[in-house]
Amino acid sequence: MKILVCVSNVPDTTAKITFNSDNTQFNTAGVQFILNPYDEIALARAIELIEGGKGSVTIIHVGEINSEPTIRKALALGADDAVRINASARDSYFVSAQIAHYAKDNGFDIILTGRESSDYNGSQIAAMLGEFLDIPSISIIKKLEIEADRATIVREIEGGKEHLTVSFPFVASCAEGVAEPKIPNMRGIMSARTKPLEVVDAIDIAQLITFKAYSVPASRGSVTLLSQDEPEKLIELLHTEAQVI
Repeated sequence: MKILVCVSNVPDTTAKITFNSDNTQFNTAGVQFILNPYDEIALARAIELIEGGKGSVTIIHVGEINSEPTIRKALALGADDAVRINASARDSYFVSAQIAHYAKDNGFDIILTGRESSDYNGSQIAAMLGEFLDIPSISIIKKLEIEADRATIVREIEGGKEHLTVSFPFVASCAEGVAEPKIPNMRGIMSARTKPLEVVDAIDIAQLITFKAYSVPASRGSVTLLSQDEPEKLIELLHTEAQVI
């Protein structure tokens, strides 16, 4: 069984987000980048599925050379090898097309992604990969089990759970609950330094999306604290200031 896990390089969730002077580009100065937390879940499940010599896990990432520390962390967690497509990840369509171009000739049985990246929260990659490769795509799964050449998948839907069975090959995006993210041990960290990391050139893709500008959320307003003995004052403020009643 060959598994491909798509990983992204995202700002640490505690990072302060700023943009350049005309708000057209993210300011990376002083920002620590990490392996996307949702991709860690997908990677953890992939590694569990091949335990005992049942297959291999390949990491794939679209990014420039400064993202290689993140790729090496993914290798330290237990992946066998990695591929970096040498290009700036300008949008989901571009990233999906690059990954699909690599995957179509390499015979992967399963392609896993995180449910979304923690920066853009687009949740688009898995569905686009399925379309590019003309294979089934299941989004935001909560459970993944393998039996022979088929997978049993559970998704949460409004009011219940959806149970699916799908044959190889397929794409799935993983949410919380699929697996517990792993912590790399010293052996994994040391071995990651020598694991294969292939760098391939990006293919030409038409640019269908352009970002006009970024903005940050408005600052939080002031807070008025009231004693629990002042319900009348609370009602007055809700009526006169918040104007919600």
